[in-house]
Amino acid sequence: MAVALTPGQQPAVEEDKPRVIVAPVAFSDKIFRGILRAAGFTVFLITGLILVFLIIRAASALRAAGLGFFTTSTWFISTNQFGIAAILPLGILAALFALFIAVPVGIATAVFISEYAPPRLRRALIALMDLMAAVPSIIVALFAVFYLMPRILGFDSWLSHHMAFIPLFQFRLANYSGEYANATFIAGIAVSLLVIPIVASLSRQVFSQAPQGEREAAYALGSTRWGMIRTVVLPYGRSGVIGASMLGLGRALGETIVMAFILSPVFGFNYHVLTISVIANHFFVAGAKEISALMAGGLVLFVMTLIVNTFAAMIINRSRSGASASAD
Repeated sequence: MAVALTPGQQPAVEEDKPRVIVAPVAFSDKIFRGILRAAGFTVFLITGLILVFLIIRAASALRAAGLGFFTTSTWFISTNQFGIAAILPLGILAALFALFIAVPVGIATAVFISEYAPPRLRRALIALMDLMAAVPSIIVALFAVFYLMPRILGFDSWLSHHMAFIPLFQFRLANYSGEYANATFIAGIAVSLLVIPIVASLSRQVFSQAPQGEREAAYALGSTRWGMIRTVVLPYGRSGVIGASMLGLGRALGETIVMAFILSPVFGFNYHVLTISVIANHFFVAGAKEISALMAGGLVLFVMTLIVNTFAAMIINRSRSGASASAD
């Protein structure tokens, strides 16, 4: 029924409302989503349980040592004079040295795979890189001890004789005679073998997402392939490479198996990477109190790894490449 309008009265117009489109969800999709949610929550649950376990087992040692646990360089369990002030910097030094090797090698590998390798070779290299990332730490540790260490001692000696003007490469004997084995230098190289696949794989994914339009524009302006990579691909993936490097650092900080196989079981910090170095390797011969102290050290390392990985994920997500990857 039409409504008569008075002079000057406008007809009522219904407000435009966005139409809600609801796609029907199949039963199989619901099951798949449930499995994915369960897997995600399981990861968080396992991580939380590990953290709770370490806190419970480390509580007695932390109560006995107090804040001195973070500032004490000795390891005298009976007198409560023990701490990680010596062994923690050593682990960080070895991890940074591994990162110093792994980042350039990983970035170069990623650039070659994404920009230079033929398609057939690219697929094989990607599969090989994924396979290297799955190699257990114990395999790398055994490789470093029985193959790498005997063959790298000559290079260690060359560094100590010709690069001694750099304090990092000065060779200092400490209660040991005439060998370069068990050095932080060798441990860093071994750990870098575990970090390179992570940096290379993540960097390759970032580089492959560089916009095709910008690539073609660089070529149209007369750029060479390397010029295009330098001006388009590398700047585009800068934040992603930083995030990949931090994830590699988190992996390097947690590689205690490789460290324990190579480094000598002596407590004391020495920044000379060619000198025999120090780490705790007493777990299997330790008493209950020392096990608690070792658990406290593991707790600190675990928290450090979580912090580094969290910051790495934040950097990747906030980067241009990470945002585009998430959108895909």
